[in-house]
Amino acid sequence: MKDTAKHQGLRNQLVTVLEQKGITDKNVLEAIKKIPRHLFLNSSFEDYAYQDKAFPIGAGQTISQPYTVAFQSQLLEVQKDHKVLEIGTGSGYQTAVLCMMGAKVYSVERQNELFKTTSLLLPKLGIRPKHLSFGDGYKGLENYAPFDSIIVTAGAPIIPKPLMAQLKVGGRLVIPLGEEHQIMTMLIRKNETQFEKHEFGEFRFVPLLENKN
Repeated sequence: MKDTAKHQGLRNQLVTVLEQKGITDKNVLEAIKKIPRHLFLNSSFEDYAYQDKAFPIGAGQTISQPYTVAFQSQLLEVQKDHKVLEIGTGSGYQTAVLCMMGAKVYSVERQNELFKTTSLLLPKLGIRPKHLSFGDGYKGLENYAPFDSIIVTAGAPIIPKPLMAQLKVGGRLVIPLGEEHQIMTMLIRKNETQFEKHEFGEFRFVPLLENKN
């Protein structure tokens, strides 16, 4: 679990790339500067860990490219102690970024293999989400609702109704919508029944899996 001066230098370079691509939120950039992304990847990818690319992490899933992580995190406008629901824990990298930004993170993972690996990895790195669970992301975490913001880290054909219901008034839900290609979409809850919708262009994600049982 080494994090060297070389790794730190590569992270600084990555942050410069993200700034050039339009990421301005200092909290996001600072979190990415601190988190050892290479420890979230298979060691065979270590030399590429600080390139702005997605990589496979097992169970048919990927660790999102840093720009995507930064872009979604920036849209959330996370404040310290915000309750954030993350759908799709995956490698735990996005979880770590949100925790480093001061959020209280509640995360759900559909793949048991990834859930087990990430549950062990995060504490070793000193990163402690409020709650990690293995389950169906479409259902959210009703017992812990409402949330200040919700982030979905997999492509969804629709916005799951339970997630909309679990968002606070004034809260933000960021989700990549679409089958083959996804449009990054943000909903801001205006009141009990109304949501304001914003779209931010095309991204590519693995699909959000629903537990059919």
